[in-house]
Amino acid sequence: AHQGVIMSLAELAESRDASTGSHLFRVRDHCTLLAKLMASDTRFASKINEGFIESIYYVSPLHDIGKVGVPDSVLLKQGKLTDQEFEIIKTHTIIGGRSLDTVLEYCNLEMFRMAREIVLGHHERYDGKGYPYGVKVEDIPLAARIMTIADFYDALRSERVYKRAFTNEETAKAIAEDSGRRFDPAIAEIMLAHIDEFDAIHRQYAELDAEPEKNMILK
Repeated sequence: AHQGVIMSLAELAESRDASTGSHLFRVRDHCTLLAKLMASDTRFASKINEGFIESIYYVSPLHDIGKVGVPDSVLLKQGKLTDQEFEIIKTHTIIGGRSLDTVLEYCNLEMFRMAREIVLGHHERYDGKGYPYGVKVEDIPLAARIMTIADFYDALRSERVYKRAFTNEETAKAIAEDSGRRFDPAIAEIMLAHIDEFDAIHRQYAELDAEPEKNMILK
């Protein structure tokens, strides 16, 4: 029941923007793969167990749920956002966090605590220049640090009206350049060492997006 409600809410938020395709499912699988790889690394083995991996699989699609509170004129704008519009976009983290606060009042499970961390923290930066709170380094929850890089990877690999899709190689270069700034350098290192596995996930869903009937079966 929890899993069904999570995906229905995530898909409801994502339906505001029809251009994103299988974004929720790609990011879910990127986060899960990255968490599994990190669990085998001595730097993270003590922090990531099976429960962590299962939780991030189920709740990562909720990362942008707060976008339901962003006006269409801003969320669906085709051109570059003004400074004021970007400030409005930033509020989706706070709006989503409040939604998860309500959930936690009724069901205080680790899975939903992680969901709140991801929703609030996936636009924070390792160097402290992110939003909404400007926290940095390990003050950013681990699940949010994973989501940040997984979401970035998917955003660059995806075509939008305002940008072309980056290749896997171009995306890897961009991640390397932002390691230690936008991203936790240890997480970036692990992802880059296995970048072809993330490419395989992206290609799988690209094929499914081209054949919607198969995509429905997978979902």
